[in-house]
Parts: sequence; structure tokens; C-alpha cells
Amino acid sequence: MSAEKADCSPLEVGASRPPAFDHPAFPVTFGPQVPGGPAAPGPLPFPPPAAFDPAGPGAYGVAPKPPGGAGGGGGGYVNPNYPGNSAPPYSPPAPGFVDSYSGDVFHSEEAPPPFHDNEDFDFGLDNKSIRRAFIRKVYLVLTAQLLVTFGFVAIFTFVDEVKVYVSRNLWTYLLSYGVFLVSICVISCCGNVRRRHPWNLVALSILTLSMSYMVGVIASFHDTESVIMAVGITAVVCFTVVVFSMQTKYDFTSCYGVLFVCLIVLIVFSILCIIFQNIVLQIVYAGLGALLFTGFLAVDTQLLLGNKELALSPEEYVFAALNLYTDIINIFLYILAIVGRARG
Repeated sequence: MSAEKADCSPLEVGASRPPAFDHPAFPVTFGPQVPGGPAAPGPLPFPPPAAFDPAGPGAYGVAPKPPGGAGGGGGGYVNPNYPGNSAPPYSPPAPGFVDSYSGDVFHSEEAPPPFHDNEDFDFGLDNKSIRRAFIRKVYLVLTAQLLVTFGFVAIFTFVDEVKVYVSRNLWTYLLSYGVFLVSICVISCCGNVRRRHPWNLVALSILTLSMSYMVGVIASFHDTESVIMAVGITAVVCFTVVVFSMQTKYDFTSCYGVLFVCLIVLIVFSILCIIFQNIVLQIVYAGLGALLFTGFLAVDTQLLLGNKELALSPEEYVFAALNLYTDIINIFLYILAIVGRARG
């Protein structure tokens, strides 16, 4: 019994594609056995060993890679899209790639510039026009508060009938003090109230009226010359501190925590002054209080500028005006205490 041998030809080296097969799709030896047909063939034919050799250069249309070319070593193939032996051209990294050596972030030419490098995208706290409008609004509100307060001081100082009334009815002072505490707690703790118009202005007006009445009552117990001197000294001190805080490069806002600690110490010192009634001790206490709230005035002034470590939002103009107002009033009261104790 003889087996039919398949026609297998070796690959032609350098051909662009394998040669066409001339034998049928299914050789006879792989055909099914038909009953009554020819006997089963012998063992299956194998292709010659040359068929398993590595394809020669140029086989299947792949460009050969010359020995010793880029990438080292001989043999193998290169991408035909990169002709010659040179390495592929440089392609920029993807946007957002961070260089591990320099730390620079690569930005695509088509992508917009980063936020910190583009001065056109300037809004919010960094917008100078918004910041200037915010400062103007704060100082307008502060000016109205100070006019009302020192108007009360003038009435309680120059009108004798008012002096007599407040000296006989001290409960009005306690009532105004309670109203002041409630209003300042509402403005300080309730952000929705101090940001919502017109309720923020209503609460600030109530606080200003109560504070003005208290300051007027305190001024009524001093002589006229002491009050005038205290007003003049307060105006000079506050104007100097505000101008200096706006011009200096030193950041007073970083001292906010230290000032709060000093305020707690001053409160403890005030308790000692109540226990030990000594005029020298009271003058020292008033001097330390005036100095401390001068520092608070410098800090609160720089909070308006927006170019320091801490800053206030333009929506907080009521809170900013309240801070400056309480600083100035405390400076006035402490200076009035110093002048009044010094004049006897």
C-alpha cells in the first residue's frame, strides 16, 4: 500500500508574502474514509525542515534591521514608519506630566495656561476691584458707626440733663450691655445672619446703638476735657495704625493667636484690678489694654487687604466693620481711663 505524498515547497526567501498553495484545500490523505473506497493511506506527510527556519530578510514585506543598528544587537525588525537607523523622533509627554527631577508640570500647547501663570483668570479674593469695593464698603459702615457713637458721647458729655438721668438710672446701662452681648453673639456666631441683607445691617445697627449708649454713659462720668483729649488721642493712634498696617510688608495676621492669649491674660489682670483697688494698677491695666487693642486694630486692618496669610471674604463686610469698630471703641475707653485716672 502506497501513501500519497503532499506537495510542500519551502518558503522563498525575500518574497513579499508566502507562495500560493497549489494543492487542494484538504489533501486526499485527510479526506474521510468512504465505505468501499480505497484503503486508508499510510502515515501523514510532514513539511520539510526548511519550512520552520526563520524567515529570511524581507520576508512578508517587513523591512530588515541591519546588524549593529539602533537598539543594539543584530537581527529583528524595525518599524517601517521610522526609516533608517535613527531612533524615533521626540514626542512631548502628555499634559500633566510631572518631571521627577525639576518638579515642573508639562502643559500642552493647545491646553490653556495654568491658573497661577495666567493673570487673566483673576477673580474672587484676588480681584483688586472687588477687594477695593469691599474695603470702601467696610469703611463706609465703620464711619457711620463711629459718627453715631461719638454723637452719643457728645450728647452725654455736654448735656447736663442727660448726665443726671443716666446717673440715676444705671439699669439702662445694664440693659444696653445685655442687648450688646446678644447682638454681638448673633453676628459673630450666625453666618447666615451677618451675610444676609438687610438683616445683617439691622443686627449691626442694634449693636451700634447699644454700644453707643454704653460709651456715652461711661463718658458722662468723666469731665469734658478728659473726653476731648481721649477722642483726639484715639483718632491719632487709630489713623497712624491703619496707615502703617496698609503700607508695611510685615504680616500682623500671623500674630492673631498671640493676641488672643494676651487678651485672656488681660481679662485675668482685670479681675485683679477689681479685687485690689489701686490707681496705679488701674492705669497699668488701661495702658496694656490700649496697647493690646492697637495690635488687634492692625491685624483687623490687614485682614481687609487680602494679601496676607489671613484674609476676610468680601461677603464679610459686616463682620469686618464690627471688628474695626470694637477695636477703636476699646482703644478710646482705655485711653479715657488713663486720662481720667491721671487727671484725678
